Amino acid sequence: MKFESKSTFGSYFYKKSFLKSALNKLPTLRPNKRLVPATLAVLIQCAALLSVAITTWTVIFASAYFGLSLNISIFTLVLMQALAAATLSYLAGMASWWRWIHLCFPLAAWLLYQWHIPNVIYLVGFIISLSLFWTTFRTQVPFFPSRPVVWHQVASIIPQESPVRLIDIGSGLGDMSMYMAKTRPDSQIEGIEIAPLPWMISYIRAKFRRSSAKFILGNYQALDFAKYDVIFAYLSPAAMRLLWDKASKEMRSGTLLISLEFEIPDVPETTRIPSNKNTPEIYVWQIP
Repeated sequence: MKFESKSTFGSYFYKKSFLKSALNKLPTLRPNKRLVPATLAVLIQCAALLSVAITTWTVIFASAYFGLSLNISIFTLVLMQALAAATLSYLAGMASWWRWIHLCFPLAAWLLYQWHIPNVIYLVGFIISLSLFWTTFRTQVPFFPSRPVVWHQVASIIPQESPVRLIDIGSGLGDMSMYMAKTRPDSQIEGIEIAPLPWMISYIRAKFRRSSAKFILGNYQALDFAKYDVIFAYLSPAAMRLLWDKASKEMRSGTLLISLEFEIPDVPETTRIPSNKNTPEIYVWQIP
């Protein structure tokens, strides 16, 4: 059975927009020139800063010309920067979490500056962030954990009549893998994580919980997909084509590829579980 969900007016308008069409054509016209999201994010913040500066100078000049006295607070400028960056991120078609990052980053930086936080705190925060996100620039996959409602849905999708070997790509802190190991003790459950800190946390948690889930530190591209009956992925739109290229070549007939939230361009899914207020859409491909 195939499930469909209706698009909202906003997503329909966005998909039909000229900008979306141009971005979709970009990889075909210039395959080596398309920017990765991290680079695009930096350029968007710079463009937002430039737009705020031009707007501010224009307003100040106009006020002086008409003999008006106008004072613009630093917070107002920071808020303008945040809103401009979030808007540019939306127009550029970046994923939804990038828009929140663009919106919150200038405000957070201003707030931390107002608090006069010691430099050592910034160093600790940088080290922790590096351990979590140090591969995001290369893999274009941010750290973002799934929720229990997703684990329940995935557990209902996978075959029930016989044991399976399942791997969670980008397993994060290991919650889903340990849940699957608990609910399917007859099966072999694994998780692979490329960032060292989440992997270490999941490994230690599994030991304390005495979970049968196994966690691997590394890149999923080094795996042999032919060994697995079910592959679950919560990655990003930028990574889905590469995932499908590997899965379609290596996975055995009848096995399942499950993706939370992100579809594979031009590859129709076998089953789609529509989104609701608790979880995004889930896409399932059964390998022919």
